[in-house]
Amino acid sequence: MSAPHWYFDFVSPFSYLHWQKLRQLPQARDIVPVPILFGAVLDHLGIRGPAEIEGKRLFTYRKVQWQAAHEGVPLRFPPTHPFNPLPALRLCIAAGTTVHAIDALFDWLWRDGLAGDSAQALQPLAHALGLDAETAVADPAVKAALRANTEQALAAGVFGVPTLEIGGELFWGNDAHGLMATVLADPDWLRRGEAARLAELPVGIRRGA
Repeated sequence: MSAPHWYFDFVSPFSYLHWQKLRQLPQARDIVPVPILFGAVLDHLGIRGPAEIEGKRLFTYRKVQWQAAHEGVPLRFPPTHPFNPLPALRLCIAAGTTVHAIDALFDWLWRDGLAGDSAQALQPLAHALGLDAETAVADPAVKAALRANTEQALAAGVFGVPTLEIGGELFWGNDAHGLMATVLADPDWLRRGEAARLAELPVGIRRGA
């Protein structure tokens, strides 16, 4: 079985929360983090994100803040949200998508609540990572790598972030972490009992059909 892949976008506070738990897993060293552009996933599927839906936006923000407090994770929203995550995603790739770089970017955006929607805003962080933000964000190879990551996610069937892919199966969301941990430890769980039956459950009705 190939290494598990963790698809994420820095625009997602749920990705930030899940990253804290993911790093504590016994299998953490085997998990490959893959930064992707969540907006491209939404466009591909023809759907809107929770922050783009009136009413759901504020509810989602309150849920995030509650989850963070419940999980003991410091969280402060950036100055605006949604924001353009491309500079942060590209900076992460330019820095090698290392644990250190992911930590630094998540902390900058979601622990400290700082802006990350431009190279200028990220320049102090880029400097700490040994990079120039303007150069990193404009690098054609970095842009191509982000596009390839996002295409990989779409090919895998990713529909949201964060998503952990385990042996071709997708597990989505911070609140699904317990299920992810179970399947990482025991992949055959999916093929036993009621969990196995669900894979063959017939569709009873389709809207618009």
